[in-house]
Amino acid sequence: MRAAQVPISPFRLREAARLIRGGGVVAHPTEAVYGLGCHPLAVEAVGRILAIKGRPISKGLILIAADFAQLEPFVRPVAAEVMTEVLAGWPGPRTWLLPASPGCPPWLTGAHDTLAVRVTAHPLAAALCDAAGTPLVSTSANRAGRPAARSALAVRRCCGAEIDLILSGPTSGLAAPTPIRDAASGALIRAG
Repeated sequence: MRAAQVPISPFRLREAARLIRGGGVVAHPTEAVYGLGCHPLAVEAVGRILAIKGRPISKGLILIAADFAQLEPFVRPVAAEVMTEVLAGWPGPRTWLLPASPGCPPWLTGAHDTLAVRVTAHPLAAALCDAAGTPLVSTSANRAGRPAARSALAVRRCCGAEIDLILSGPTSGLAAPTPIRDAASGALIRAG
């Protein structure tokens, strides 16, 4: 179940979804911080996000989605017991590394054979994925080595001129980014 809906202008949400589908970069709130998002197959938009952040492509990126069906084209099936554990925490603030599908673009996986994915419980982020009809690349809105933006104003200050739209709203209030676990081993890759 998703959390209660965040009030947002339907026009603004449609505008953000249109930009995403057209290869734009949109900043939006997530569970802990604002994220920079784009269509995962829009290589130029992904390149813009990496340039804004100063992030090497080898690190890979996270995809967020409104439901697991949006992520399925990007990941390979895993054992039923593993998938049961992954799905038990979604939607929610848990990011999992799943094996990337053979067609998953290298700009998403970086130097890895896995892809970081999350079915978000953040109502505005999920609504954006729904409206755009796609999962989103989602990485914190900040320059490398700087604190992640926790408000629309902070996004505007750090990278406002380099993005196409800021979708304003509250984060879910988590103190730290979502934890990342490897689905195959259960190993904690990033603590929350």
